[in-house]
Amino acid sequence: MKRVYGYARISRKTQNIERQVRNISEAFPDAKISQEAYTGTKMQGRKKLDEILKQVQAGDTIVFDSVSRMARNAAEGMALYEELYNKGVDIVFLKEAHCNTSKYREALQKQIDITVSTGDKATDNFMNTIISALNKLQMDLARKDIELAFSQAQKEVDDLHERTAEGIETARREGKQIGQKPGAKLTTKKSIEKKVEILKHSKDFEGTLNDIDCMKLTGLSRNTFYKYKRELKAEQ
Repeated sequence: MKRVYGYARISRKTQNIERQVRNISEAFPDAKISQEAYTGTKMQGRKKLDEILKQVQAGDTIVFDSVSRMARNAAEGMALYEELYNKGVDIVFLKEAHCNTSKYREALQKQIDITVSTGDKATDNFMNTIISALNKLQMDLARKDIELAFSQAQKEVDDLHERTAEGIETARREGKQIGQKPGAKLTTKKSIEKKVEILKHSKDFEGTLNDIDCMKLTGLSRNTFYKYKRELKAEQ
């Protein structure tokens, strides 16, 4: 019996996982949906996803709200995509349907209408070489589409960081106090730069680092680091 798995993931506390769950359940009412909060950059450590990968078999389906929920970068995402594709597992992305494995399987079947077991070894080898080449072509096309989808998702994150930095800088130029109590000093160029780094790298926002590692990366003292974090949360 073919099974349908759904996988929902959030990478920061301010995100709402219910939206992903709702989208998956509406598209696939029978899907068994796994949820988890995850902030790392590698596949390892995603316990719920690992559980699905251990159970999934050829003919089963895994549904993601978007490509970015499957992995945090194109290289890892494509590696998993290719592994599942070759295993015969269907992958569905609700937001990027053009990347679904079914699209490439259909395209491949349209190109292949030959008998690969003719009884003649030379002919069979030739035919299998053609099939292998066509399969590789489809996977290369899938790779390009998935890399583009990941690039677009990353651009959205980068744009958010840029808009935040521009907003802080505009407020500073207008003499406004950024996340400060009355009587506190106005924000500085350094604070703007460090806040952008915190936004990008802290797991409480869009990053993957815990507080200790983020402090080391930014070079900020404990008090300053937590002050900037409070101000960023207040600004949101």
